[in-house]
Amino acid sequence: MSFANALQKAIDKINQIPGLGVDITLRRITLGSYNTSTGEIAETASDSTIKGVFEEVRQREVSDLIQADDRKCIISAASVSNIPTTKDKVIHNSITYQIITVKTISQAGVDLTYELILRA
Repeated sequence: MSFANALQKAIDKINQIPGLGVDITLRRITLGSYNTSTGEIAETASDSTIKGVFEEVRQREVSDLIQADDRKCIISAASVSNIPTTKDKVIHNSITYQIITVKTISQAGVDLTYELILRA
């Protein structure tokens, strides 16, 4: 077993500990065909419930893209089948967040976690 796989298993075990992280809904948005009569692109949404850890954005992280009232959500890479994108959404406590950026944390070529910057 490689070091990265061992780290991923440890992260998965930590995510199973009650009280660590909160249940969130990751809504994956898939774009469909263009409807010429309405001028809109069809969207399909698929939801999955996973664990996430929320943090506040630090002042030094604020930039042209990241705002002071944005939030961070860290999820295990093993809990999702595809890397989240900026088209996807996160739902927590009935608040729907748009994903602004996705930062992948990996070790030895294996994705361990995804750090999502969210905006309500």
